[in-house]
Amino acid sequence: MSASNCFKGSLPDQLMRCHPHWQALFRQPSLKPVMEHINHFLNERLRAGAIIYPAAPLKIFEQLGPENTRVVILGQDPYHGPGQAQGLAFSVPNHIKTPPSLRNIFKELAQEYQNIRLEGNDLSPWVNQGVMLLNTVLTVENGQPASHARLGWQHITDTVISHLANQAHCVFLLWGAHAQSKIPLILAGQGNHLILKSNHPSPLSASRPPEPFLGNGHFKACNEWLSAHDQAPVNWALSHNDTKQKLQLDLNI
Repeated sequence: MSASNCFKGSLPDQLMRCHPHWQALFRQPSLKPVMEHINHFLNERLRAGAIIYPAAPLKIFEQLGPENTRVVILGQDPYHGPGQAQGLAFSVPNHIKTPPSLRNIFKELAQEYQNIRLEGNDLSPWVNQGVMLLNTVLTVENGQPASHARLGWQHITDTVISHLANQAHCVFLLWGAHAQSKIPLILAGQGNHLILKSNHPSPLSASRPPEPFLGNGHFKACNEWLSAHDQAPVNWALSHNDTKQKLQLDLNI
């Protein structure tokens, strides 16, 4: 099997492409051996014939530095099918069929913003506005969800969450029990944050109590909070035909 999003075993090279702030963080004494262990394990699995996704596990850290992060959406681990995962939580390339969880995210957006334009599945336009799409585990093997859950990625991503929690203003969207388990890390930070909680957007939980994802109002609540703290609201619209075009989005805040 081949897919354009297969990991090829170049984690140190990818680290060199990360934002300088993240490079320094990941090389601190407590994390350097963790990264080395992960790299060794991934290469051992590749030699054993495993197919690992995504091609760029550290992509979010290439595209977004901590000083520009205003919103954090936490996922769990990458999609485990060919061509799907691209290093941004919940996001897949535009030509890939929309995964069920992302479909429910779009459904919620359409409920909150009736005039929103959603074209494609690549959420990079959100990242470009300071939305960190962070999985807590950054690699997975083909067809095996949570296969790298015990690899040690959480030491890396927990440090990232704690680091962001010490920033001045940030909104954390925590969907599901796994994401909400990070609340103590956020509360221990020195920054002023908004934490929004609900069930995961997965079809298994999106409409169920105690806090259904569908109808949670998180996207508008996020923008209201950002505006109240003198920050521009996020344009949640997606259009990849003309990235410079000013999209019409009824914020109503």
